[in-house]
Amino acid sequence: MIIGLDVGGTHTDVVLLGDKGLLRQVKVLTDPADLFSSVLQGLEKITENINPAQIRRAVLSTTITTNVIVQKQFPKVGMIVSGGPGIDPELFRTNPYYFSVTGSIDHRGREIAPVDPDEIKSLIPVFKQEDIQHVGVVGKFSMRNPSHEFKIEKILKDSFDRVFLGHTVSGNFNFPRRIETTYLNTVIYPIHKKFYAAVKKSLEKKGLMIPIHILKADGGTMSFEASMESPHQTLLSGPAASVMGAIGFAPEEDECLVLDIGGTTTDMAILINRVPLLNPLGITLGNIKTLIRALETRSIGIGGDSAVRVVDGGLDIGPERCGPAMAYGGSVPTPTDALFAMGMITDGDTARAREGIKVIAAQLGLSLEAAAFDIFDLTCRTILDEAQGMVNFVNSKPVYTIHEFKEGYQVKPKKVLVLGGPAPYFVEHLKKLSGFQVDLVPKWQVANAIGAALARTTCEVILFADTEQGTVLAPGEGYSGTVNGNFLKTDAVKKAFELLRKKALQQGADAEDLEVEIIEEQQFNMIRGFSTTGRNIRVKVQVKPGLIHGYESCIGTL
Repeated sequence: MIIGLDVGGTHTDVVLLGDKGLLRQVKVLTDPADLFSSVLQGLEKITENINPAQIRRAVLSTTITTNVIVQKQFPKVGMIVSGGPGIDPELFRTNPYYFSVTGSIDHRGREIAPVDPDEIKSLIPVFKQEDIQHVGVVGKFSMRNPSHEFKIEKILKDSFDRVFLGHTVSGNFNFPRRIETTYLNTVIYPIHKKFYAAVKKSLEKKGLMIPIHILKADGGTMSFEASMESPHQTLLSGPAASVMGAIGFAPEEDECLVLDIGGTTTDMAILINRVPLLNPLGITLGNIKTLIRALETRSIGIGGDSAVRVVDGGLDIGPERCGPAMAYGGSVPTPTDALFAMGMITDGDTARAREGIKVIAAQLGLSLEAAAFDIFDLTCRTILDEAQGMVNFVNSKPVYTIHEFKEGYQVKPKKVLVLGGPAPYFVEHLKKLSGFQVDLVPKWQVANAIGAALARTTCEVILFADTEQGTVLAPGEGYSGTVNGNFLKTDAVKKAFELLRKKALQQGADAEDLEVEIIEEQQFNMIRGFSTTGRNIRVKVQVKPGLIHGYESCIGTL
């Protein structure tokens, strides 16, 4: 059996899956101030009268780290960046405690200027004065030679809780994005650490000494222990769970939209022949551009619990959520209250919901029923407009799926899959407004948790070889070796796959789920005079995102 646990900003959904399908599902309120209690409550309910020895693993998805970024609740962290000649690191300043230092490595990994130890030591009291416990360190070409980052880490490590190095956060080129990604990794670490401790304590209290995995932005999983080194990969875990929860119900040879309508946000994605679209360079969160590999998703601030108000004589919905719907004890009218007023939902305080909508109706000069319908209608139209905007955005650039690049491809979905708590109430009206086929995902209330539970472990490896210098490196994996002039691109791919398999198993992958592929391979000859003196090779390989083996029958029984 597998536990799937989706920790949202409003609710924590938990499922228990067996090889024959869904065995149990529960939903509890999330208390961000006491994650331990929220997680423990969900685990206690889902494992009641279950022998812990029967549970194989637990997989989690969460919006908690994403909410830190969206709400700009950044803790104080230090950033140390070295760029060397050329582009000025000051152009990419992330925060007040950001320092550009001397020392540089060139694009082939050769030292141009050394690190100044005294300069680095002088920053320690500056950070300490601000009670900074976490520091990010980024060198411009550290993914070719991380020695400077290691030297800076050695100077700092005894003075701070954690030091994160840019080359381990991402092995991709793009200096500005690597700075931003390392910064995000550093600021969300303390939040993720708290979450990790709460989950681990909750499982131990239940006697569940099982592997814990967490869903990543690319729709794959990694072990919880590995996520402590790279918590940035958990950003957009929630939207990724939406995709994985819907993927088994998408058409095998067509395109469709996935809409996960929650309490605070609606998350959307596009599937092509059951394959999610991928953001190949890296996600952008607000104005922060990263190197975080992720599924192409969009989140908008409108959901069942979004605040409804009248602004300049017209309806305004979201993006704020001021608590639950009035029907469930909240103080501000919401689209959920409109559904109560329309008689579509009845399991709450209908009278209180109608009182809230009545205030809106008076401001608009409408009957209560007309105002309720307008709120619901505007919510549906806004979701569809944003979905069309996402389609237009995807069609304005090259289309990548998690498996391939589709040159010149234009996405034209005519089917919509809907999931999330209030999803059933939206199906018919979305169908009427869009003219599309709109289907409800089975077990829509907990589909995210199911998607997380069934996702396989994924990871990637980037390897560089320079036959002129006689070196082969995978800095993100701590690997370096020597090669001769006969080392070819095929040899680089073979070594990359070897490192990938080792990494995947260390991160909790099942050997049966290692579907691997090459996602980038480049080779450039180096010329001196009129002769080829060596080859510069770059290879990137990955374990494909997808659903784990052995639980395929779960999809058919949901």
